Amino acid sequence: MIQSSKDILFLVIAFCILWLTIFTAWIFYYAAMILKQIFHIIKEAENKIEIIDELINMMREKIEHSVSYLVLITEGIEKLIKIFKGPRTSIRKKIKVKKE
Repeated sequence: MIQSSKDILFLVIAFCILWLTIFTAWIFYYAAMILKQIFHIIKEAENKIEIIDELINMMREKIEHSVSYLVLITEGIEKLIKIFKGPRTSIRKKIKVKKE
């Protein structure tokens, strides 16, 4: 089987190549697992960004709707103030006219 030092050299080289192959496969496996975890982290971040975007859009829509109602409410309050202010001034004028 082993007849010369050249045979021993070939056995050592074969053994080293075997260990180098195992080590390289181990590195590739862990690199793939790291990339898989990075992929999951990116997906989670995208989902959370989508949720935040939906929340911002919902808040913006609610604010837009409330602003449109706010305009109607302020117009109604202005009309009520004019209605309540109007008769009082006419009543006050009548009272002043009677006093004079």
